[in-house]
Amino acid sequence: MYRLEDTIAAIATPPGRGGIAIVRISGPAAIALAERLFVVRRTPRRGLVARRVYYGTVTDPETGVALDDGLLTCMPGPHSFTGEDIAELSIHGGTVPARETLALCLAHGARQAEAGEFTLRAFINGRLDLVQAEAVLDLIQSRTSEALQVAHSQLEGGLSRRIVTLRGTLLQLLAQLQASVDFDEVDPPEMEGVDEIAQQLRWLIAEAERGAIYREGVRAAIVGRPNVGKSSLLNALLRAERAIVTPVPGTTRDTLEEAINLRGVPLVLVDTAGLVDASDPVERIGVERARRALAEAQLAIVVYDGSVVPQAEDRAIAELAADKAAAVVLNKADLGSVAGYQCLLEGVPHVLLSAVTGEGLEALEEVLAAHLLQAEDTQASPAASNPRHRALLQRALASVEAVQQALHAGEALDLISIDLQEAVSALGEITGEQATTDLLESIFGQFCVGK
Repeated sequence: MYRLEDTIAAIATPPGRGGIAIVRISGPAAIALAERLFVVRRTPRRGLVARRVYYGTVTDPETGVALDDGLLTCMPGPHSFTGEDIAELSIHGGTVPARETLALCLAHGARQAEAGEFTLRAFINGRLDLVQAEAVLDLIQSRTSEALQVAHSQLEGGLSRRIVTLRGTLLQLLAQLQASVDFDEVDPPEMEGVDEIAQQLRWLIAEAERGAIYREGVRAAIVGRPNVGKSSLLNALLRAERAIVTPVPGTTRDTLEEAINLRGVPLVLVDTAGLVDASDPVERIGVERARRALAEAQLAIVVYDGSVVPQAEDRAIAELAADKAAAVVLNKADLGSVAGYQCLLEGVPHVLLSAVTGEGLEALEEVLAAHLLQAEDTQASPAASNPRHRALLQRALASVEAVQQALHAGEALDLISIDLQEAVSALGEITGEQATTDLLESIFGQFCVGK
């Protein structure tokens, strides 16, 4: 359990060598502790000034031994990231300087920060709501510039403002509904207002589903029979020699995963073993993993050797991928091409390609991008992307739709208010206005210690 009255400290930069390392201190004694451990080269006459950077030495006050030269910045609360007094010691990058500086802080009154505790304090002190706090983690974990834009929009409060507005409207409807129960002269809420809220929630859910693509990416399984060029295709899409490629069928015995940035969407490519009836025990395991990878993928990239007529295995693989969003690659175009593949996976784009020469690679990327984005307006960043937010929006919508049905059916108003209250509660969980301790620990436990 978090002890918010403590002064906490942690290394705020990644471990390992680098140009700089930062030790962050936050809490009631943060600035006093930093002043005790940091000897300013030119001591100001009137004490340290907030938000000014000072050059000096991190020094053990008991022994007088200097650990490192560095910079000190003090940011008094409430106008700081956490809403508390913050001090940051910027020292030379490297494991030992950061570790020793943190140990000095802990030896003189600070407590080691828990995972995400700095951001948790920002939430508790009203500097961020829960959507913005989660956006901090999304910013750190962004894998594309588009995902970064979505997270930044949430950090700036774009989603929070829409949720707060919707929740406020629901609260007004709830108050009107309860008043109509208590006083006969007060009319129940108009259906138009409830319908509008339902439509707004549907829009947000649709945006959240699109935003999840930028945040989480899409898994695409590259499947086909042995020696059709699956690993060569993976290397071509990566623009790197990642998978081992030989003329020997069955070179790939296991799945191999690599991610690329395709039109701003993280696409996780899964190279698989050739799908074939195998007698070798190791090869059978590889085939089973390939089938599992196809089942778990959101997109199938089915690779055929387009230079030879379709085989029985090709037709069987088409049946396995029939229920997936898919793209068909007719590989080995540099060796010529034959007819007969259009009947396999009808209605699915077929791309003639040579993984060796790169011919058709851009056309395949366009097909894959169309699958990922599905002709959405990719210019505007989605408001929502977090799975937790999406689930709560769906819960709120289900409750509002129950209200719509109840009003149409003329059900008792006091029963309708229960569904309205559930919708209010679900939206409050998104922004943190109704957040349990378990929820906070679950969210902030995903953060690194220094954040």
